[in-house]
Amino acid sequence: MRVIMAGGGTGGHIYPALAIARGIQVRWPQAEIVFAGTKEGLENTIIPETGFKLMTISAQGLDRSSLIKAAGSLLQVPLGFWQARNIIKEFKPNIVIGTGGYVSYPVVLAASIMQVKTVIHEQNAFPGLANRALAKRVDRVLLTFPGAAAHFPSEVTHLTGLPVRPEISSATRKEAADFFQLREDKFTLLVVGGSRGSLRINQATTELLKKYKDKDIQLVWVTGPQHFEVLSKALEEEKLPGNMRVFPYLFNMEMGWAIADLAVCRAGATTLSELTVRGLPAILIPYPYAAEGHQEKNARYLEDKGAALIIVDEFLDEQTLFDKIESLRQNKFRLLRMAQIMKEEGRLRALDDILDVIQDVMG
Repeated sequence: MRVIMAGGGTGGHIYPALAIARGIQVRWPQAEIVFAGTKEGLENTIIPETGFKLMTISAQGLDRSSLIKAAGSLLQVPLGFWQARNIIKEFKPNIVIGTGGYVSYPVVLAASIMQVKTVIHEQNAFPGLANRALAKRVDRVLLTFPGAAAHFPSEVTHLTGLPVRPEISSATRKEAADFFQLREDKFTLLVVGGSRGSLRINQATTELLKKYKDKDIQLVWVTGPQHFEVLSKALEEEKLPGNMRVFPYLFNMEMGWAIADLAVCRAGATTLSELTVRGLPAILIPYPYAAEGHQEKNARYLEDKGAALIIVDEFLDEQTLFDKIESLRQNKFRLLRMAQIMKEEGRLRALDDILDVIQDVMG
């Protein structure tokens, strides 16, 4: 079995592709897998570190800031298509799996024209441009959110969820308390602004420290590497209390989810999938510049279900965040109900279901 994984640009497209690739290796140990990506994308940093081979093509995201820039982006598509065609002719895959992003479009398109089996995975509640354009050409479309189904042909669509690392669900609160050297029995708030951090979330959280300094609450705060140095200097002056932990980046993110009673975070698809698998209620602050507002649509789905609250980034400040946290912290019944609903949305079998679809397509 020979597989090309196509998806890149951001971690939201890369990590699901890696999870699927590793699942394929377990189910089909003899499988040969390569990734298709770009030299400029995040995949050029991440994929080689995993041991998978990365074959590169020319592609770039659609720049909507001007007609000239948009035209320049579109001009990359024919070149990327022919490069992808050559990769497919050379590697001779049995199947091409796309996980979205601008790099997946020319690769999956070329595969469909060359009569190679194709599957795409859509992470968000509102599908990206590449997957919407490919929908009628592929053999199967796999979804994370039920609402995305309206944008795809029903006969090829499967709701599978998004695969997450097994450690996310298996980490225990006790392990996490030991890891952070915090108490297992105290209410714990986790604040994380994504892998790169969020200046607005960090600013609001800085002011929270004064309010929670002497309260019966623990805080785990992941600032993002680019904000950590400035914040750490300010925190040294404030003398960080013993009930708070601050990190530039948390490699053991499963410990962060496991210790938390409530999370404050962005609304990327991977983050939300991990929240649902853990059954962790959240205050979601969607990234306002996500393509076509997909983070807000992701968040609205969970808010409508009753599993999360939303603060629009534009209106985020310390008082608004404090009021939302306290409204949940002081209402244990509501928090437990949100956790239950969040857990019901989790899909622990997501990877197995995806592999089942791949097996079905392969016959």
